[in-house]
Amino acid sequence: MDSGLSYLTVFTVAALSSVVLAPLSARLGRRLGVVDRPGGRRIHKGEVSRLGGVALFLAFAATVGVAAWQGLLTVGYKPDDFTRLKGLLIGGLVAFLFGLVDDRFDLSPGLQLLFQFTLSLVALATLLWLESFTLPFFGYVALSAYPWGAWVYVPLTVLWVMGMMNTVNWLDGLDGLAAGVGAILCLVLAVHMHRVGQPSVALLPLALLGALVGFLPYNVAPSRVFLGSGGAFFLGYALSGLGLIAGGRVATVLLVMGLPIVDVAWQIFDRVRHRRSPAQADRGHLHYRLLDLGLSQRTIVLVYWAFCGLFGLLALSISSRLYKLIALLVLGGLVVLTLAFLSRRGQDT
Repeated sequence: MDSGLSYLTVFTVAALSSVVLAPLSARLGRRLGVVDRPGGRRIHKGEVSRLGGVALFLAFAATVGVAAWQGLLTVGYKPDDFTRLKGLLIGGLVAFLFGLVDDRFDLSPGLQLLFQFTLSLVALATLLWLESFTLPFFGYVALSAYPWGAWVYVPLTVLWVMGMMNTVNWLDGLDGLAAGVGAILCLVLAVHMHRVGQPSVALLPLALLGALVGFLPYNVAPSRVFLGSGGAFFLGYALSGLGLIAGGRVATVLLVMGLPIVDVAWQIFDRVRHRRSPAQADRGHLHYRLLDLGLSQRTIVLVYWAFCGLFGLLALSISSRLYKLIALLVLGGLVVLTLAFLSRRGQDT
């Protein structure tokens, strides 16, 4: 089977699976009482199921299973690649299951962080680590080639996995926001993997892309089912793993996810600055501040999608590492200035 037909098959199976499973997960959540109710930061109407992660994970896992059964995931794989694939699937399953527990019992932020740290150890144990990357002026850097390599790439990997899981979880504040941004990143990673001659590996982000595309019609405003912690934790872990499987495409992931990542970093800084717990939930995130300005959910979500899509195109079209660094700095600066302005504006009103 040629790569084009493989891509179409994997995407279609994932999308159709998600389309079928999403309404079922919505009904399951309502039947079990695992729902979000209006109030506080929640602006939806009525009870909405939090079990959307069931549809997302099962669609992705089933599609990867079909691809493996059809022999599509074997071309070009080395033994270490299979280990990383197992790490992606096992870690994704554990993230999904723990998220379901959080959806049901609303666990404390401390327990969530402990769990995310444990998942980062799963990533390390299955060779999903950030041991190589490229830098402007220095070129390719392989940390494992240095005696102090593990002392650097182990904490970097922990930070990468935990950071991505928190970013997606905190981004999941408006209908369709996290799922749409995740889909954009999956598309960018799939295109990148195809361009560098990794068609078999490209099937992994395509499977997740299909699952997200099939889920989105039920998740955009007015949402009929939310990702919930199960979906957000799984999606965050999967995106962090796919970025590493793609060959340490840190700059690419950072460009696409730059807006939500800087938003998370700002919230941590702002809460600590005001002597609040960094884990304390509030309406300080950029999407909530834009909502308070009077913009509709759909408008804000479309702005996020457009922003992430634009920087995704930049990541694919810019070959210079220096220009990518400049784009990252410009992106970060714009987001920080916007958040600082909105924070001051909120204090003045």
